[in-house]
Amino acid sequence: MMRAALALARRSLGRTWPNPAVGCVIVRDGRVIARGRTRDGGRPHAEADAIASAREPLRGATVYVTLEPCAHHGKTPPCADALIAAGVGRVVSAIEDPDPRVKGQGHAKLVAAGIAVEIGEGAAAAAEINAGFFLRVKEGRPLFHLKLASSLDGRIATASGESRWITGAAARADGHRLRSLHDAILVGSGTVGADNPDLTCRLPGLGAYSPDRIVLDSQAGMSVTLRLATTAQETPVLLFHAGAPAARVELLRHKGITVIEAPARGEGRVDVTAVARTLGELGYSSVLIEGGGQVAAAFVAAGLVDRISSYRAGVVLGDDSRSAVGPLAVDRLDFAPRFRLVSTRTVGADTLETWHRRA
Repeated sequence: MMRAALALARRSLGRTWPNPAVGCVIVRDGRVIARGRTRDGGRPHAEADAIASAREPLRGATVYVTLEPCAHHGKTPPCADALIAAGVGRVVSAIEDPDPRVKGQGHAKLVAAGIAVEIGEGAAAAAEINAGFFLRVKEGRPLFHLKLASSLDGRIATASGESRWITGAAARADGHRLRSLHDAILVGSGTVGADNPDLTCRLPGLGAYSPDRIVLDSQAGMSVTLRLATTAQETPVLLFHAGAPAARVELLRHKGITVIEAPARGEGRVDVTAVARTLGELGYSSVLIEGGGQVAAAFVAAGLVDRISSYRAGVVLGDDSRSAVGPLAVDRLDFAPRFRLVSTRTVGADTLETWHRRA
């Protein structure tokens, strides 16, 4: 039953920020009598969604939920109170909520009401599903997931800039699946100018799961005729600059783009640490970084890359081609950022390796 609740939580990934993605299954006598998940925009919460779906009384039922029921009044009443009012007899909770407004208080409320509470079933899977939310609560920034699509020698384009397509159709489709699991997707101005991307999820049935689009553009020079600008009213676009001319800022805002000034770092580029902090304040829990090499290098150098999904094609492009990650100025191996391999699988003719940052 907890596995079913975890599956429901995964269905909500990329859709619930600033709230976590939670699944809930309610059972009596081995029968599922209600189920729910956190809905778009974070409301209703999974427990409330499940209670609303029930077609019979819940008194004495067992609740399986992937995160501790909330105990505070926000935009919705506390889920712990809703479960108490429904008269459930037992709650199996995967993991405690690190949010200080909840942290143990939801479980305590349930116990005080005479409801049996068990904690820990499915904890590892629940923590992975909401790794971004947990990180934002603890460190004030979202989880950053770097996606690379490169040759065997780590190149993303030929010397002339040709990059379509290094990886095959199956890998590109899987990349769109990855987009759908994140709150936002981030690129630099060079990628926007060179590729004129949509940065949406174009898999059948997942169009509504397109993440918000984020652009780092120090001088706010993005053309208002590009796809990101012309579709900003449909799918949000945030642009971070570092002291761009006021006329450029106003022009982009007129197109519906949210323009945010950030401090500058070396060579006048946007300070990615400040960007991370601002995105955390805005409620983003997970951000997929898709390019280019300079942006990837900036986040890696700042110690902000938590996950890497590397799609590798069986082609070699050589030293005169463009690197997936720009210069890091690493002069000793001891100082190189390190990641641990989590999984490897074949995607069409290509290989996908997933890496997590070493603690």
